[in-house]
Amino acid sequence: MRKLLRSTWNFITFPARFIVRIVHQINAFIDHGLQSINSYFKEEELDDTPIAESLSTTIENPKALLPHINALRKHLLRAVFAIIIATAVSFLFVETILNYLAAPMAGGMAELVAIDVTENVGTVMRVTLLSGFTIALTYVIFEIWLFIAPALRVKSRIKGLIAIPVAIFLFIGGMAFAFYVMLPTALPFLFNFMGLTTQPRPSSYYNFVTLIMFWIGVTFEFPLVIYLLANLGLIKAKNLREQWKLAIVIMAILAAAITPTVDPVNMGLVMAPMIVLYVISIGLASIAEKGRLSKEKEAQFED
Repeated sequence: MRKLLRSTWNFITFPARFIVRIVHQINAFIDHGLQSINSYFKEEELDDTPIAESLSTTIENPKALLPHINALRKHLLRAVFAIIIATAVSFLFVETILNYLAAPMAGGMAELVAIDVTENVGTVMRVTLLSGFTIALTYVIFEIWLFIAPALRVKSRIKGLIAIPVAIFLFIGGMAFAFYVMLPTALPFLFNFMGLTTQPRPSSYYNFVTLIMFWIGVTFEFPLVIYLLANLGLIKAKNLREQWKLAIVIMAILAAAITPTVDPVNMGLVMAPMIVLYVISIGLASIAEKGRLSKEKEAQFED
């Protein structure tokens, strides 16, 4: 009889107990998240040991790296898992994405003609992977920041956290610039160069478009990287101005590596925004230098 009453009571109270358990789990998750946030914005004593001494200590005792390797593994696994989920979502909308990427051509996807048997499959996989990576990029950068943040001071952690949305904005802005400005200008010229009509293939077209969009998005991060390095005192605007010839040579090499073809037109399309971004980076480096020097003077005055 007791078993029957207990079973009846458990059956009746199951919905309430289930809701209470979910509420407890949500509270525990929120508490853990708040504790993690507090720990990341709490000033801690950092190890000021010189790099050479730290390296020698690590070589003598490699086991000291195991906690950091395990932490890096967890962050990378979560980042990879996010990319897999974003890629799966992108695959559901891959036809829409392919149509959208083919918009710079007058006839859209109807202009593309596949020759190889597996060409369409490879093209779909390539576009899906790039779309998934772009969608998950914010979370991937955030995981990298979570791994690096414990080794930084609170001010540096806050700056890094602010830099994440800026980096995403620049990356997406670079891809948008390539898609809406560069491609509509370049494709008609390339398709009708010297009066020769081009019949584009899906693999070559999407390879060209995705490469240009991705690497232009990456190059748009250059001003932010230069600003952060100048803020740390690792780069000076004067050096950037003096080394502009070397910078152009490096940009030409990068443009040749980025573009799928070796013609000067494609290289010029990639180099043009690089040069503009380099000039902007010099200005940002100068601003960062002035801010850093003023803070150092204030600190000396307070001392």
